Amino acid sequence: MNQKRKVVVAVSGGFDPVHAGHIRHFQEAKKLGDYLVVFLNTDEWLTEKKGKPFMGFDERKEILESIRYVDEVVRVIDKDDSVALTLELVNPDIFGKGGNRVKKTLPKSEIEACQRLGIRLVFGVGGGKIQSSSWLLPKNAKRR
Repeated sequence: MNQKRKVVVAVSGGFDPVHAGHIRHFQEAKKLGDYLVVFLNTDEWLTEKKGKPFMGFDERKEILESIRYVDEVVRVIDKDDSVALTLELVNPDIFGKGGNRVKKTLPKSEIEACQRLGIRLVFGVGGGKIQSSSWLLPKNAKRR
């Protein structure tokens, strides 16, 4: 029997809230392989990054799981500003970074994990940055 091995692609983020740029990121990442895993950052990570989450982890996870391009959502286990340990846990074939990420801004531990495990890093997945969750939240606050 000759079965083709699935190519696993991973992406990561807080996705708080999910917007059109994220959907394009997932859509393009899925085209790189057969199975898309989304590494979802915790509420604690979002609190460190922007003060507090807009949506809680469980709600963000449920939304991501309903997106047709997403096959699996994995909670980030790292306690720093990287997903290096989560990369080691899942060991995808490809790690797709969105349009707002470049190699020189990635945590060194992520680059080292990818090199050690043979994970291909792909940048600009989903095109350039068209939206930001951080941009949306101040707009939302002004409407209240």
